[in-house]
Amino acid sequence: MPRLTRWFVRTSLVYLVAALLLGAALPWSVGSPAGMPLRAVYFHLLVVGWIAQLIFGVAYWMFPRGPAARPRGSAALGVSVYLLLNLGLLARAVAEPMNAASPAPGWAWTLAASAAAQWLAALGFVASIWPRVKER
Repeated sequence: MPRLTRWFVRTSLVYLVAALLLGAALPWSVGSPAGMPLRAVYFHLLVVGWIAQLIFGVAYWMFPRGPAARPRGSAALGVSVYLLLNLGLLARAVAEPMNAASPAPGWAWTLAASAAAQWLAALGFVASIWPRVKER
């Protein structure tokens, strides 16, 4: 299993545990001002952190290989996708509740930057996998 795949899979498992812990705490936040932002963080940890990241890692590993020189494409692009996805997700997990608790331009910009980072990660993933999707 490639190193980058191990990073994606292990990190996705960490996000799964974090999402489940946060999900267990959500019933106690019902009716509080933190309830909705924590619910958004929960869904992002679950969907982006666990599911998407697991898919990225397994796809990077299992999709048909390219030329022998670079069978999985650009390693730098793969690492960039990993970093952008995780930095964006972590920024969102912090900025979402903070912006709800005390709205400020800095938190709004952090949310925008986190969305841009995750969007760029998705584009990078598509760019890295697209050439490997081919007919037999």
